[in-house]
Amino acid sequence: MSKQTTKTLVPKLRFPEFWDAGAWEVKKLGEIGEFTGGGTPSKNNESYWSGSIPWISSSDISEDSVSKIKISRFISKEALKKSATKLVPENSILLVSRVGVGKLAFSRKLVCTSQDFTNLTPQNEDLIFLAYYLKSLGKKLLEYSQGMAIKGFTKEDVSKLELYIPPFKEQQKIADCLSSLDELIAAHSKKLEALQSWKKGLMQNLFPAEGNDCKDAGGRATQDAKAETVPALRFPEFQDAGEWKFRRLAKFIKERNQFSKGKLPLYSLTIEDGVSPKTERYERSFLVNNEKNAYKLVKLDDFAYNPMNLRFGAIGRHSGSEQVAVSKYYNIFYCDKSVDSRFCEVYFRSPGMIVHYDNVAAGSLIEKRRVHFNEFLKFDIRFPTLEEQQKIADCLSSVDELITAQAQKIEDLKAHKKGLMQQLFPGAEAMGA
Repeated sequence: MSKQTTKTLVPKLRFPEFWDAGAWEVKKLGEIGEFTGGGTPSKNNESYWSGSIPWISSSDISEDSVSKIKISRFISKEALKKSATKLVPENSILLVSRVGVGKLAFSRKLVCTSQDFTNLTPQNEDLIFLAYYLKSLGKKLLEYSQGMAIKGFTKEDVSKLELYIPPFKEQQKIADCLSSLDELIAAHSKKLEALQSWKKGLMQNLFPAEGNDCKDAGGRATQDAKAETVPALRFPEFQDAGEWKFRRLAKFIKERNQFSKGKLPLYSLTIEDGVSPKTERYERSFLVNNEKNAYKLVKLDDFAYNPMNLRFGAIGRHSGSEQVAVSKYYNIFYCDKSVDSRFCEVYFRSPGMIVHYDNVAAGSLIEKRRVHFNEFLKFDIRFPTLEEQQKIADCLSSVDELITAQAQKIEDLKAHKKGLMQQLFPGAEAMGA
């Protein structure tokens, strides 16, 4: 009779002090700890939501971190007694099992969760190590998802999940390594936020105070007459250049009402965070020849805006090197050489301009959402000299380069972390950690 063997494995990457520590031993998740479910107290009973017990939903868990939990809701002891939610012990992993499968975070304190969680409290293993390990197996957890309306997995499903577990000290070493990397990513993310705030502050000071004395078609100021005529912050060489002068947009803006021919990359103007638009390529990428007059041509430095959403800031400049196409429902225009297009791009998307777009939109409930091109052209807006426009554009472009470089650094660190996790955990590489 053959002797039963224990299933073992080793990771591709291992710290030197554990090279001779032997293979990792397989354990089912159900053997590692105890599971606790969750529930949602009735939202109709206000007293349930005025207690001191933290209550977590899947939206409170970050996609990118195993340590971040946004705690904003608290329930009472009565809610705990009279609902399906349960008190999850300290030092547990909050594992989203539906509506966001794969998200998880470890918690050092007592909390309650919604029914979208299958929470695990480990008995003998390192909490943070397990959190990272389970995060690396996100695709495996998705394979357990089932159901028609809301896909997810059950406690019975995930209990059978096999993990390879090293000695406790090696678990701690891996957890410390990945935690340090996450701290580095968080530090660089804060630097990115600081750069973005710096740019926002610069924009507020490099343009006249919000409202900037814009005039409507009748020559009437659309904002308070006390609006500033010069910016608060000005480059030394322009300190004595005088006030910014009114210019009507129709004087330097030309419409490009040209339909595309042949195959071109297809772009769409979208809105981020309510106000910041961008142009992004669709995955379906190319137009077909028989869609005549369905898409408009956009050349380098052309502007496209969505008349329905201009009041939210849906306007952008095409800075790419190739001609593209957008839906025929966009307005396409370009600026002549008397203005700097980069400066105009920032100006047209500034908070003060968005206020003006909203003021001009008028008419029926449907029309209220639109800013037609002929109305847009009637704006009289204060502009500095071309040289000052270029200086402002150069300044903000330099800041944008710093922001782009910092964002890329964060993406590189995340990619490094992903590759590291694939090699530190047996089986994670196949799962695409």
